[in-house]
Amino acid sequence: MNERVFYDLPLPGHHPGGRAAWRDSRRWLLPPGVRRWLLDEGSLTERLIRASGNRFAVRLRHLAWQVPTTSESAALGLPPRQRALIREVILTCAGEPWVFARTVIPATTLRGGNRRLKYLGTRSLGAWLFREPSLVRGSFEIARLAPHDSAVPASLHNGATLWGRRSRFVVNGRPLLVAEIFLPAFRPWPIVQSR
Repeated sequence: MNERVFYDLPLPGHHPGGRAAWRDSRRWLLPPGVRRWLLDEGSLTERLIRASGNRFAVRLRHLAWQVPTTSESAALGLPPRQRALIREVILTCAGEPWVFARTVIPATTLRGGNRRLKYLGTRSLGAWLFREPSLVRGSFEIARLAPHDSAVPASLHNGATLWGRRSRFVVNGRPLLVAEIFLPAFRPWPIVQSR
């Protein structure tokens, strides 16, 4: 049986509990324009800067030590209920919210040169990550988020179905998890997203 998930089926990457269900990117048949953004292995920050004509900014929404979701803990190999530093930002282009990003950083990752991850503030994580010579990026997982999915603040959803991606990075031998969810105002999507 073919296990590939098709983008025109009803929300295959959505978990009925209200939280995105992340699936290996190879299980998706994505529209070409969407695929180019979701599976691009370069810096999303650099792409957004180009796409917005250099009108890019990072708005820090949340930074705190919390227990990650079960899915996030599993992706990082963390024991259940172990706290991690969670950073949520909104990546804006020309003043509009284009991407909601959530980063989960285990305490063991925040050592040596990685300590600066605690102090990024409104600086781009991607700009820092992609300058690190030791950077290794894992494979992508994709989710299709239903309107009002709890993975994204309700004020950013606008009742839309959203695409998201996440991947595990290893920097200086230590892991972190980055999820990036493309918001309704995101302009570079193709006009037709589904069949």
